[in-house]
Amino acid sequence: MSQYDVIVIGSGPGGYVCAIRCAQLGLKTACVEGRETLGGTCLNIGCIPSKALLHASHQLHEAEHNFAKMGLKGKSPSVDWKQMQAYKDDVIGQNTKGIEFLFKKNKIDWLKGWGSIPEAGKVKVGDEVHEAKNIIIATGSEPSALPGIEIDEKVVVTSEGALSLPKIPKKMVVIGAGVIGLELGSVYARLGAEVQVIEFLDQITPGMDGEVCKTFQRLLAKQGLSFTLGAAVQSVEATKTKAKVTYKLRKDDSEATVDADVVLVATGRKPYTDGLGLDALGVEMSERGQIKTDGHWATNVKGVYAIGDAIAGPMLAHKAEDEGMAVAEVVAGKHAHVNYDVIPGVIYTHPEVASVGQTEEALKEAGRAYKVGKFSFMGNGRAKANFAADGFVKILADKETDRILGAHIIGPMAGDLIHEICVAMEFGASAQDLALTCHAHPTYSEAVREAALACGDGPIHS
Repeated sequence: MSQYDVIVIGSGPGGYVCAIRCAQLGLKTACVEGRETLGGTCLNIGCIPSKALLHASHQLHEAEHNFAKMGLKGKSPSVDWKQMQAYKDDVIGQNTKGIEFLFKKNKIDWLKGWGSIPEAGKVKVGDEVHEAKNIIIATGSEPSALPGIEIDEKVVVTSEGALSLPKIPKKMVVIGAGVIGLELGSVYARLGAEVQVIEFLDQITPGMDGEVCKTFQRLLAKQGLSFTLGAAVQSVEATKTKAKVTYKLRKDDSEATVDADVVLVATGRKPYTDGLGLDALGVEMSERGQIKTDGHWATNVKGVYAIGDAIAGPMLAHKAEDEGMAVAEVVAGKHAHVNYDVIPGVIYTHPEVASVGQTEEALKEAGRAYKVGKFSFMGNGRAKANFAADGFVKILADKETDRILGAHIIGPMAGDLIHEICVAMEFGASAQDLALTCHAHPTYSEAVREAALACGDGPIHS
């Protein structure tokens, strides 16, 4: 029986980062993974492949709409879907092999197979039982389907099937206007599909800043996505090659049907803990199927910890990574902390959408006195030169102290721009601190500075 200081179950962003940090801290570490490759959902069938397709389809959009304006004349590229899929698979392979290299470099044992915890201090993988002083559950999440809808990953698909369709559909229906549905919907819209998004709520991307949300929907509609909001899907009937979606409008109970070549069910995700044996072990679970943990990511069973999508909080790869590093510090006897108030969220459409901290709606509800600094990318020279002037930066600061409470960006490179605001918030900075920091010209980041200036005496270029 092999003995370890730590066994991590799951090699997604939370699990593999946790394993590497444990090894760096001098702990004898193993990681359990049942897939043929490391990296979990994110690297294999999630974040990374979807970004590859988003990038490729955006290049096509640029060629079709903006190249000629810059004097780049010629026929727009045709889509070789097979080659685009090969490019995506190559990107996945480079990333998963990279983690395998890091495991070898840090002397982490990969226990190949699906893990369970027969008792505290033991992890079973296949027929072998391994001992560990600490067990960290990092098993991630899986798509949550609507009741009565059968997923075949051919006609009715989750995000996994949508990443590897045999051909580009003529008509795609996306059920759910969250991050996954809008990212993949925008990929296929750029590639020529007619995309209709059906959402139960009366707005897209629930929880997002209201002003950003309206701008985002308008820009996506301009790109060809159509939206049916406030609609409850009743059924999806699939044949071998087509599907019929029936939905009911909540405002008047009227029913409608729509035909599609592919239906993408993007109605969120749920923790994946099947087969771990948590019930028999006595691990406390929440009503939502999440593993309950304390402030140090420990479960109620001694020596068993959990992180990432399997526990409460936003289902984000970088949140799992932060928790993975933090719990490694805990089991190594060090102090650890994750600031859950400064975890950015990003949607990788074009334009990108990024946010951190409080929304205006949340601040109003809390009765907090705040001020708004806003700057449009129309006033940014770099954005105008790059045909990327849609959107704005919005910074929310405390009315009395000027401390930054939140920020919301829709525009070019929003997912990268948000991080200077994250750093500022982590250090408790004011909007004025940001406004007084020199930003290179011409860059998109100047729009962030202008929004910070707008929290004070006003922006320069607006």
